Amino acid sequence: MKRVDRDGDALVNRIVARAMPFVAALLFMGASHTVVAEEQRQPSKPPIILESTGAYEVGGKVVAKPGDPSQTLSCDHGYVEYFIPAKRRSVGLIMWHSSSTKVWENRWDGGEGYKSIFLRKGYPVYLWDGPRVGRANWSCEPITYTPDYFDQRNFAAWRFGLTYLNWHPGLQFPTADKEAWNQATRARYDEFDSLENALLQAEAGGQAIDKIGPVIAVTNSAGGWRALLSALKAKSDNMKGIVAYETPGFVFPVGEGPEPKPDAPYGPNSVPLVEFKKLTKFPIQVVFGDYTETRPIWAASVKVARTFCDTVNRHGGDCEVLLLPDAGLRGNTHIAFADLNNEAVADELSKWLGRKGLDKFAEE
Repeated sequence: MKRVDRDGDALVNRIVARAMPFVAALLFMGASHTVVAEEQRQPSKPPIILESTGAYEVGGKVVAKPGDPSQTLSCDHGYVEYFIPAKRRSVGLIMWHSSSTKVWENRWDGGEGYKSIFLRKGYPVYLWDGPRVGRANWSCEPITYTPDYFDQRNFAAWRFGLTYLNWHPGLQFPTADKEAWNQATRARYDEFDSLENALLQAEAGGQAIDKIGPVIAVTNSAGGWRALLSALKAKSDNMKGIVAYETPGFVFPVGEGPEPKPDAPYGPNSVPLVEFKKLTKFPIQVVFGDYTETRPIWAASVKVARTFCDTVNRHGGDCEVLLLPDAGLRGNTHIAFADLNNEAVADELSKWLGRKGLDKFAEE
């Protein structure tokens, strides 16, 4: 009986000895797989840690129902959504669209947008919808939405190409991604591009600036015009800078610059010099992408932007025009901060903030 046991033990030992290399290999492969899986789970960027997030309405008015003043409507306010990092810089960024807040939230291919990029850098971020737009569309007056056919016009106006789906060469847009184009063309609200509505939105915009505290307006398209007007309406000195991506609208002192066009979609409009000088109290940068010469509106806007900056600087301000190709960035569209190279575009903004001393942390 004992002999059988010894023989059995010997057999087991031989089996284990032969199996050990395979067991070791399996264990190594399992460990390696675990390491790879852990590496894959590790985020490529540090997490965004927020102290708080939320939203509020600002500005607007209350109107009484004709014939029955006991019935009222609170309307024509703006909407602020805010994200405050735990470790934050002393000046925030109010991101002011002229299409949809979506353009700040993601790249066209779904990658990280300006909101997250600058939260990671420690800037408080405020997403703004002006009166009658997006999440602030409770109007004091009747407004009518009439469907129009914008898809092909968007394609050309945003300088994706000269004609629909004929993309510019070297474009910083995922041209082979149909869903990216679907996302881009749907990222629109009615804009109400008139001086009357821009001034209406500026009333609420100025109050938002007063409420938020020290802030830089980072704007797109006609949002730049509205931010300039809002800075004129603000009662505080909280506006610390404006970076306007491709604004077609500008403000000039009476008697200077291009002839005012108050009935045109984007002006320009004029204000008294004493009022205009408010725009000389903080730095301004106007930024354009690539292919501007392919569309008359943007070729003209570049020229007017240079005239605007010359006027601001002549009155003691600090204004500059940046063409992204001059910074070595090619292929950018009308909405450069949502393009594939938006991190490189964001780096240019970070450099500007640093040069202007607007990148300090709150405890510094």
